[in-house]
Amino acid sequence: MSRLPTVAVVGFPNVGKSTLVNRLVGRYREAGRAIGVIAVDPSSAFSGGALLGDRIRMQEHALDPGVFIRSMASRGALGGLSEAALQVALVMDAAGKDDVLIETVGVGQAEVEIAATADTTLVVVAPGMGDSIQAAKAGILEIADIFVVNKSDRPGAQEAVRDLRTMLAMAGYEAGAWKPPIVSTTASAGDGIADLTAAIGQHEAWLAQSGERERRRAARAREEISAIAVAQLRAQLGALPGGARLEELSRQVAAGDVDPYTAADELVSG
Repeated sequence: MSRLPTVAVVGFPNVGKSTLVNRLVGRYREAGRAIGVIAVDPSSAFSGGALLGDRIRMQEHALDPGVFIRSMASRGALGGLSEAALQVALVMDAAGKDDVLIETVGVGQAEVEIAATADTTLVVVAPGMGDSIQAAKAGILEIADIFVVNKSDRPGAQEAVRDLRTMLAMAGYEAGAWKPPIVSTTASAGDGIADLTAAIGQHEAWLAQSGERERRRAARAREEISAIAVAQLRAQLGALPGGARLEELSRQVAAGDVDPYTAADELVSG
């Protein structure tokens, strides 16, 4: 899997994730770092297409040779990612990028799997949207390495910070464990971005010192190997959508000639 630092930006819609990523890219470029951006947009349930508008939202970096932005459609994949996102991160690693930023689709509860993909996960909330309460329901509290209260110039920002602090206090952390900091930003104005990059750097240092980075990357490699193996098995079985054997068994089940369990046994036995 990718050896370079990967930072995932997770959050609910309309919390300013793209603007935040844009500011982070600018900050890293000022430090002379080459950056890759993987921006995943949701696919339409009807047409299968996606807007892929991140190059527009990040247009000030689109022509920068030190930045490569790859917009991708989720194509129904869960976890807030595209199935090919990890492979794209590997390509960016091979191309010499120093860091990769991954912006997920922004659907909240489907993004929990990103924690197994990135070294550092930023969970972005905004005041006045009930995000901090919804975050607890979605399980996002467990995947956050850093909480970002964006649009902190708006009313309710302090309440959002307070709610997050309350949830963190209730969670309880073992000695030596990483406790997610809360960083307030106003990405549209560039406020708080320096504090955020500092927090990311502190988390990267903790990952290296604690051995957590190696553990996470080993887990990531296991998931990748398993996913590839399952895809290969499905292809060998003809169990992918459009496979002739699967289509024939599907027609038999739909006609009531075969039950689904018998059909599955026949598919596996060949």
